[in-house]
Amino acid sequence: MCGIAGLLQFKKDARSNIQKMNERMIHRGPDDDGIYISEDGKVALGHRRLSIVDLSKNGAQPFISQSGKSVMVYNGEIYNHKEIRDKLLEDKAVTGFKSTSDTETLIEAIEFYGISKALTMCKGMFGIAFYDIQNNTVTLARDRVGEKPLYYGTVGGSFAFASDLGCLRVIDGFDNEINTKVLNIYFTEGYIPAPYSIYQDIYKLEPGTFMTVDVDTLKTEVHTYWSMKEAAKKGQSNLFTGTRQEAAQELERLLKNSIKGQMVADVPVGAFLSAGIDSSTTVALMQSLEPGKVKTFTIGMEDPKYNEAVYAKEIAQHLGTEHTELYITEADAKAVIPKLSSMFAEPFADSSQIPTYLVSKMTREHVTVSLSGDGGDELFCGYNSYASIDRIWGKMKNVPYFIRKPASSLILNSPLSKKEILRVKGTLLGAKGPVSLHRTEHETDPIIRRIALEESTLPYKLTELPEHFLGETNHECMLADMVLYHPDDILVKVDRTAMAVSLETRVPMLDRDVVEFAWSLPIEYLREGKIGKMVLRDVLYKYIPREMMERPKKGFSIPIDKWLLEPELRSWAEGLIDKDKLRRQGILDPDVVEQIWKDYTDRGIYRIQIWYILMFQQWYEEEYRWQ
Repeated sequence: MCGIAGLLQFKKDARSNIQKMNERMIHRGPDDDGIYISEDGKVALGHRRLSIVDLSKNGAQPFISQSGKSVMVYNGEIYNHKEIRDKLLEDKAVTGFKSTSDTETLIEAIEFYGISKALTMCKGMFGIAFYDIQNNTVTLARDRVGEKPLYYGTVGGSFAFASDLGCLRVIDGFDNEINTKVLNIYFTEGYIPAPYSIYQDIYKLEPGTFMTVDVDTLKTEVHTYWSMKEAAKKGQSNLFTGTRQEAAQELERLLKNSIKGQMVADVPVGAFLSAGIDSSTTVALMQSLEPGKVKTFTIGMEDPKYNEAVYAKEIAQHLGTEHTELYITEADAKAVIPKLSSMFAEPFADSSQIPTYLVSKMTREHVTVSLSGDGGDELFCGYNSYASIDRIWGKMKNVPYFIRKPASSLILNSPLSKKEILRVKGTLLGAKGPVSLHRTEHETDPIIRRIALEESTLPYKLTELPEHFLGETNHECMLADMVLYHPDDILVKVDRTAMAVSLETRVPMLDRDVVEFAWSLPIEYLREGKIGKMVLRDVLYKYIPREMMERPKKGFSIPIDKWLLEPELRSWAEGLIDKDKLRRQGILDPDVVEQIWKDYTDRGIYRIQIWYILMFQQWYEEEYRWQ
């Protein structure tokens, strides 16, 4: 795990600016740093290193190929790099290697096979910048599902990119304004989805794509080498034909292969363990592959409503792991809040960012790499909302849209909409299909679109996903989450909080083969009534008794709605949303923000947008030192 940075056609001192960018992301790579400047000065590459594989200087970056024709900086891990290395030798692309690092494997593979084929061969997580000296191009690439970040855009007429958005902010001449057009999306979702960022002219490279930049003209071309949408379509068009037992056997084999590859490192490796199906399955399979004791980590909460540590400890004892747990207090969690804006470098408001940071901080004291169970809910139909949408859509779909849409408009534009339950039903009635039904769940309260002063209907991935694309309601919702919520919320949260303490996280369920197999499973192998992840449970119950796992899920969350009413945090919050301050800033509507806050403090109506507003305001004050 590392951090990369670059400048093309930079008019000022490229070396000093790359150095500043490197320093801004030292947390992503505390072990070493490096800079490359091309002979003509048009290309500057920077790198911060967290040493995981080949800890020697032989794996240092920027890395120059054996031919001297290309230079690369890269953040991530290629888990199958030894197989690719063997193929490079077999194809006589090289006669040998000077290091054991996956960096060398990757640069030689790209140089020999070309970027598209090389990326298709790779199984891993990555953000890459590959400089082809002969063709005078720089190619940026991102892994299939979006585990590793990569920002790019125009700063002062130059092209810039980095693993950390904050790196672009420190470039001399950065004056990119806030992209207020994305705020309606942010206040709906709680994050800013790719390709957008909080700044104008700064973007996130989409997962599964690569972008080639002509160094002289700065013209760009974007190509897709893998698509979650197409993987889902292919899987659902070619359903697995074996029994559920056979599906569980195949899933276990694929997960073991993934976990085995992701446990390889030249530094200590462990795993996060909650009491949930996903992390328990990951740890169970890790322990089955590990002759010694797997190191596992859990945090507990004082409030029993939010505490799963007791159950996680039971699971760890059953599996025989070397388990570490830390009980955190409200004070511990609240102390994280001031650090959040610098971690994410743009507004981000999934409140589970706080416990995720704390478990990462504790884990980093013992290991350098930690595996997690993320992806299980989205790939194996785990969220309760999927069953709810399936039920609602089952009732709605028999009424033609040309009837439902006018009925929806009639309700929403009449006095009936003053009653919340009728407004919600009226909004849902206007959904074209399961995907828009899934989206409108977040948009039933019209006040959301009034928080930002600028009105915008900027399209984003959920609005662009075709209705009835897969033909099965649960899978439609799972796909919506895998193209938006998972890469732009879950993976962002895990990467930024872990990297804040220089911990590498790996996600075995996001292995290419596991993902593509998951999309081929029929819904009856995933859900029975309200219970999801059936085939994943079939794997888990081989290792952990069913009765140990069948408990209500408490989630990885904290009682923000309770804490914000306590004097210290309430004072902090009200300082951020002071009406005169909001009026001077000119971004949010002071009257709407005041209404949302008073609904909460005076009437007990807590909207999740309160946290979204506070995280935006904290980011704004931190970045612009607002008084």
